[in-house]
Amino acid sequence: MKWKGGRRSSNVEDRRGSGGFSTGGGGLGMSGMAGGGIFGIIIMIIIALFGGGDLFGGGGSTPTETPQTGITETSNKTEDEMAEFVSVVLAYTEDAWTQEFANNNMAYVEPTLVLFSGQVQSACGVAGSQVGPFYCPADQKLYIDLSFYDQLSQEYGASGDFAMAYVVAHEVGHHVQNLLGIMDQVQSARNQLSETEYNELNVRLELQADYLAGVWARYVQDQGVLEEGDFEEALQAAFAVGDDTLQKQYQGYVVPDSFTHGTSEQRMRWFTKGFETGDLSAGDTFNIGYDEL
Repeated sequence: MKWKGGRRSSNVEDRRGSGGFSTGGGGLGMSGMAGGGIFGIIIMIIIALFGGGDLFGGGGSTPTETPQTGITETSNKTEDEMAEFVSVVLAYTEDAWTQEFANNNMAYVEPTLVLFSGQVQSACGVAGSQVGPFYCPADQKLYIDLSFYDQLSQEYGASGDFAMAYVVAHEVGHHVQNLLGIMDQVQSARNQLSETEYNELNVRLELQADYLAGVWARYVQDQGVLEEGDFEEALQAAFAVGDDTLQKQYQGYVVPDSFTHGTSEQRMRWFTKGFETGDLSAGDTFNIGYDEL
């Protein structure tokens, strides 16, 4: 991805400690946290977490920590470069979705990207880096521990900068869903459904976020930003975090009724569909049969 020299987003909040990367002309401090009871926090985490209920599956009542396998800690120099990279990626999502929302007579509200190390407080509760990147709809913020870049490459075999760009774009996809009221509708249906039915609904939510990530990827391709192999890097990342692939990797067998994010094939297919259409309106995963997903 041709990102160096690109515009950096001013919506980056650096909580990694002193001396870290920042945007917007100075250090960015911790913002105030929205209120909410424990029940609300748990529900938000179930819906929103990318690493234990967002990217990696799960579906339990608390974030599922992904097993660690001797990942090397990212050096400061590499991490600072990655911080700059995700800021540029976020800026491209701002440009893409501002344009797409305007095309549909809507106004896009930009989210904030929070960089953290180890553990972070969000309006959805406290989360450790083990849960991976996640989006919290209660404060409209994306949370990323940049050491995840190494995990994505070393543990999940999805290397390359555009694999990480897919991660950011997927989380921004959840923000788009939040702005459109889709996440609220999913949350409100929770108590009316069995666990299996709710898992199916969450699969639809996650596959739509993959579709929206593909729409964004089409935008940056049209901007001349993509390089050879970038699309394949994103596809590999989508494959690596399919429910079936992860269950085989960590427990040796697959339980389809427990899927919360979709199979590797589904995730790649919906990302590809978004990339091919480049259209916000063509990604309705909720009004089709489950066998069509």
